[in-house]
Amino acid sequence: MRKAVFALMLLSAAASAPAATEVADPHLWLEEVEGEKALAWVRARNARYLPELEAVPGFQAWRARAQQILEDPRRLTLPTGAAPTGLTETQVFNFWRDAKAVRGIWRVSPRAAWEAGSPEWTTLLDIDALDAAEARNWQWAGATCLPPDFARCLVRLSVGGKDSVEVREFDTRTRRFVPPGDGGFQLAEAKQQVAWLDKDRLLVATAAGPVTTSGYAREVRLWERGTPFAAARLLAEGEATDMGMWPSAYGTGEGRRHVIDQRITFWTGRLHHLMADWSLAPSPLPADADFRFIANLGDGAGPRAFALLRSDFDGIPAGSLVTYTVPNARAPGRVERVFTPSATQAIRDVQATGQAVYVHLLDNVAARLVRLAPTATGWAATDIAIPTSSALTLQAADAGDTLAFTVASFTTPDSLFVTRAGTAPALLAQNPAFFDGAKVEVSQRFATSKDGTRVPYFLVRPKGAKGPLRTLLFAYGGFEIPMVPAYPSPEIMMWLEQGGQYVLGNIRGGGEFGPRWHQAALRDRRQNSYDDLHAIAEALKRERLARSLAVHGRSNGGLMASVAFTQRPDLYDAAMVGVPLADMRRYHLLLAGASWMGEYGNPDSADWAFLRAYSPYHHIRKDARYPRVFFYTSTKDDRVHPGHARKMVAEMEAQGHPVYSYENVDGGHAGVANLRESAYRAALFLAYLNRELK
Repeated sequence: MRKAVFALMLLSAAASAPAATEVADPHLWLEEVEGEKALAWVRARNARYLPELEAVPGFQAWRARAQQILEDPRRLTLPTGAAPTGLTETQVFNFWRDAKAVRGIWRVSPRAAWEAGSPEWTTLLDIDALDAAEARNWQWAGATCLPPDFARCLVRLSVGGKDSVEVREFDTRTRRFVPPGDGGFQLAEAKQQVAWLDKDRLLVATAAGPVTTSGYAREVRLWERGTPFAAARLLAEGEATDMGMWPSAYGTGEGRRHVIDQRITFWTGRLHHLMADWSLAPSPLPADADFRFIANLGDGAGPRAFALLRSDFDGIPAGSLVTYTVPNARAPGRVERVFTPSATQAIRDVQATGQAVYVHLLDNVAARLVRLAPTATGWAATDIAIPTSSALTLQAADAGDTLAFTVASFTTPDSLFVTRAGTAPALLAQNPAFFDGAKVEVSQRFATSKDGTRVPYFLVRPKGAKGPLRTLLFAYGGFEIPMVPAYPSPEIMMWLEQGGQYVLGNIRGGGEFGPRWHQAALRDRRQNSYDDLHAIAEALKRERLARSLAVHGRSNGGLMASVAFTQRPDLYDAAMVGVPLADMRRYHLLLAGASWMGEYGNPDSADWAFLRAYSPYHHIRKDARYPRVFFYTSTKDDRVHPGHARKMVAEMEAQGHPVYSYENVDGGHAGVANLRESAYRAALFLAYLNRELK
């Protein structure tokens, strides 16, 4: 039956296939994710290539050290695992993995004990024990809890790390799932989003029902406790061509508000506010705005929605933080400006407490933290002091005015701080230093791209090193995601200790300088991102900083790394290509691919001309001298189809190009499902770099 269904998929795909002048795809069968023939091919490649890397001297030591670092019990315990925040007035929630808890435990501590540095953890759910009881290869995918007491939560469980999840109601007081027979909510595995309306009603958007062409839910329904989901009331329905529907909830009591985000494309949509009479009121935001949340700041204005602008709107510049009031019985208020970054700045993240909004700014890619409090005449801005040249992550905020955040740099491990009402941050804890940061030096440099744009990058090398070094260049360049300084992962630490050099590129397509930096590499402008990457690589070699050079990227970055070696095999001496897109002719037909057409374009239109110009799968040439590329992906990745990596490997093999290939059977889009798998992959990376870079 499965093969018959897949055959129908191929026939459907053929209806929108390239023009007859294009060569038929000989590796199409590798797109059958769990087909017997395809999995046999995967197992054969793992058996062929992994032993080569495992045999590199040092592999077992690298693996052991990476695992020791990742599982170290002294790691920070962050307020995570219980959306909308892991930090309540009295409790701190945390999800934790270590050597004993391989799949992890969900736990809770009194907040006072946690802030005092001596948390008193109570295990709520042991994922290892759950998997032992049910044998489903369960992975934790998060929980959404009902404020203010967080007594009832909707736990999401993923098989092998997939985006598709099963949802079960959980009682944090009894530490038990609530059985459906006792009125508990439970939804079978699907890509889905669920929000609490109140203690007895949910807003549900599930791909177990009608789906869009992107594979996400097309409907949002109101489900009442004790009734079958089939009887749930339809509240909103999108178009089949939309990306999907996402419900969410904010606040408590009379201030609680609900929205339905109808994503038309990845970058455009319609935001609907659910009114008390179940009608939907449209948001006054423009279609391309980035809605973030609704918060009540306690100043009498009531609940406000906050969003970031991606284009100029009503006299407010793109990149600005804006707000408007959200009643529950009439249309929302008009959009007003809260904060506008300067030309060198971009807003990376925003969180709200019960009194203020906290903005994480990037200023020439370095972090700043600003508190914005409403006043009678506008918004009062206060800078919160954080270490210079650092990276910032907003972790959690409470209903009072406490914000928890972490700060790190290339040389300093993550430190956990809290600030209360904008006061000087107090240090709560710090990760141990797993390598000697004093032995490396960090600088920010700029390369000039093909069109004259100055592109920043960070250079991390052993202190006092002279001459060119073996170099690893990591970048991403898409989806408005910035690359910022961070404490090195285990493989980067060990690479630096071996005398290697690490480079982080801030190429266009990311969000380092706000919407303009992203939009400069959108759709038909994508080559700008790759030109930026090549410019950094050329500068590293021209300035005698890099003796040999490996490029690395994951997901959209995997596409970037594939473009790098297919466009400039003369420039890159190695390439690590993780969970990549690669076949840009068929990406929109595979899993969630259609949802990214707003980023890349539609191959079934005239867009194919510019997609074809860089599509890596279509630019493998038999006469080229490529580096020996390392492709890695995951069978359980239900976001970026593993067929992309498989087909790249197959075609390169067919043309006689040497490769390495690793497909993990678990891991989802992350490519790994637990810390042990992360350690194994870190050792593979080091083995590859030491084998291929001279």
